[in-house]
Amino acid sequence: MVDKLLQVKNMKKLFNKIFAGVHLFAAVTLIILSLIIMLWSIYEVISGIEYDSGFIPLMLQSVAAIIIAAAIIDVAQYMMEEEVFKDKELRDPKEARRTITKIIVIITIAVSIEGLVFIFKAGTKDLSLLLYPALLIMVSAILIVSLGLYQKLSATIEKREEESE
Repeated sequence: MVDKLLQVKNMKKLFNKIFAGVHLFAAVTLIILSLIIMLWSIYEVISGIEYDSGFIPLMLQSVAAIIIAAAIIDVAQYMMEEEVFKDKELRDPKEARRTITKIIVIITIAVSIEGLVFIFKAGTKDLSLLLYPALLIMVSAILIVSLGLYQKLSATIEKREEESE
């Protein structure tokens, strides 16, 4: 019986190492792809300097690509911190709330900046195109309000649980 428990414990350690390795590989891959996106955006801007007519839209497109790449790096950083470096046995509700908060903040920043970039893009082309960027800004505002509500409710529940213990 003790041997079986020891085998299960060893298998669990092995699987944790395998999954940490997979997360590490995924995070490194995301970082490399993000850097490629950034470098490509810079290359596009530099090569587009010659063409005066399409420079501003190209610049805005490059800014949007770099913002998305930065958000992807944030996700990779989260994967490294949460799935590779942290001990999975130490999870508690407060830590889960912080993790969810971090992910939602990353998404909110990416969505709101993307909305701003598209507002500038639409302003240079056609004002009727402002609906999509306005919706992005509205979604980011809803995300912020929802995150605040989630934090308030989960903190209240955590306090109740601490008091009952």
